Amino acid sequence: MRYLMLALLMLPAPALADATIGGKTVDCYCTDRSGGRIELGETICLQVDGKMFMAQCQMSLNVPMWRKLSDGCLSSELFQATPRPAFG
Repeated sequence: MRYLMLALLMLPAPALADATIGGKTVDCYCTDRSGGRIELGETICLQVDGKMFMAQCQMSLNVPMWRKLSDGCLSSELFQATPRPAFG
């Protein structure tokens, strides 16, 4: 049993990121244009210099940032199809 304990103590410990700084919990998130909180991993449509694109909130060098995913934005807008003429 003693050797098992020693072997476990010699295994490398996983590296964990600091969850606190100075005793305070650090929350990492991005903000949208109006200052709203966007969680890491969330994807939204951004408009910058007149261009619209899909972007995801990610971490880079311990700093939350927006990463462009694709040009243009997805839309949930419904469109009304033009009715087809009835045959018969």
